[in-house]
Amino acid sequence: MKYDVIVIGAGASGVMSAITAARQNKSVLLLEKENKIGKKIYATGNGKCNFTNDYMKKECFFGNEELINNMFDNFSKQDTINFFNELGILSYEKNGYYYPNSNQASSIVTALELELMRLGVDICLNSIISFVTLQKSDNKYIVTGKTLQFENSDSKNKKKKNDIIINEIPFKHESSNLIFSTGLLASPKLGSDGSIFKIIKNLNHTFTPIAPVLCGFYCKGNAFKKMAGVRIKSKISIIDKNNVKREDTGEIQITEYGISGIPVFQVSHCISELLLKKQNVIGQIDFLPDFPSDKLRDLLLANIKILPEKKEFKYILNGILPDKLWNEVFNNVNLDSSFTKKGIKKRELPFDEFINNMIDKLEKSIKHYSITIEKSRGYDFSQACLGGINSNEINTKTLESKIYKNLYFTGELLDVDGICGGYNLQWAWASGYIVGKNIK
Repeated sequence: MKYDVIVIGAGASGVMSAITAARQNKSVLLLEKENKIGKKIYATGNGKCNFTNDYMKKECFFGNEELINNMFDNFSKQDTINFFNELGILSYEKNGYYYPNSNQASSIVTALELELMRLGVDICLNSIISFVTLQKSDNKYIVTGKTLQFENSDSKNKKKKNDIIINEIPFKHESSNLIFSTGLLASPKLGSDGSIFKIIKNLNHTFTPIAPVLCGFYCKGNAFKKMAGVRIKSKISIIDKNNVKREDTGEIQITEYGISGIPVFQVSHCISELLLKKQNVIGQIDFLPDFPSDKLRDLLLANIKILPEKKEFKYILNGILPDKLWNEVFNNVNLDSSFTKKGIKKRELPFDEFINNMIDKLEKSIKHYSITIEKSRGYDFSQACLGGINSNEINTKTLESKIYKNLYFTGELLDVDGICGGYNLQWAWASGYIVGKNIK
C-alpha cells in the first residue's frame, strides 16, 4: 500500500502526528506492535490521565534546549487543552494538573481513536516491523513486516493473555514520509522495548546514553527493610560536590529496596544523570520539612520532660515520626534508642550534657538523613527515559532527520524528558504536532 505518511508507534506523539498530518489531507498509516493504541496513556495519572499542566515552564524539562524551546514556541498547554476540548473532552484542573472530567484515561484514548477514524487514518495493530529501507530512485520509504493474528481474538484483533499466534500476515507499505514514534525503553510491557532501535541505527542515527527516570531507586544499607512501608511528607535533596543539585518535597515512600514516591521521581533525572557518570550519589532527606530545627529541638526537649523514667528515649518521637522510623533515627547517629532517663542516672552520666548531645544528633538525623543511592529500579518501573537520538542529527525546528529527508522522530525518542505532572505528555502532544505540521 502507498501512503503520504507512515507513523511507526501509536503512543501519544505518534497518534498526534498522524492526526495533524491527516488534517492536512495526507493519507496516513499508523503501525502499532501492541494490540491497541495509546497503551501508555492508560497508565498515566494513576489511570486518570494528567494530560498537561498549568505550570508550564522550561525548568520542568531536561534535555536539548533547542527542542524544548521549539515546543514552547509551537504548542502550548492551552493548545493541548483546546485540542482535546475540540475532540469533546471536558477537562478540569486540580493543583495545576489537567484531567478529563471523566477521570478516565480511556476517555483520552477513545477521543483520539475517534478522530483517527474520522480522518480516515488506517490503523494496523499487532504489527511487527522487520525492515525500513529508502528507495533512492523515487525517495520512498519501504516498510516491511508482519501482522500477527491470535487465537480467540475478537473482531478488533485484541490479543488475550497467553493467546497463540495462528497467523502471520506479511505486509509491505510505501510512503513519502516516515515518522518514528516508538518511545525508548520505559515501561517495556506497554510497548517501548527498544526493538526498533536496530532499524533506526540502520538509518545511520545514533543515540545518546539512555537511562530510566520517573522511578524509584535502590539504596545502600539494611535500614530500608526495617523502615519499609513508611510514607511521610519529606524533602529529598541530591547532593553533588557539597551542593544541592536538585530537591523536591512531598510524600516519600520508603521500601525494602530504597526510596520511591513523587518527590523521588521529580529528582530522578538528576540521580540517573549522576549514576550514568559512575558517581557516588548522595541523597539527604528532611523528614520534617515544614518544621524548623529550633522548634524541633524545643519539642524534643518538652517530650523528654514528660517521658516516664523507665521508658526508652525513642518514645520522644511518638507523634512526630512513624514508629518504624524511631530506631533508625537513633541508629543513624549512633545513639541507643533503648536508653532511659533512669538508665542514664544509674550510669552516672552528666544528664544535661547527655540530653543536649542527643537532641543535637536527633535533629541532624531527622532533618539531614543521608542515603547512598546505588541504582534505579530499571526500565520496567520507569515512566520515562533521559537521553535519546542525538540532537545533532535532528533539525530541532521541524524534528526532521538531517541524514535522510522526510524522516522524522517524535516524543520520547528525542532527547527531552520532563518531571511528573503531565509534562512528558505535553512534550508528546507538541512534538507530534510539530512533525505533523512540517510533513512535506
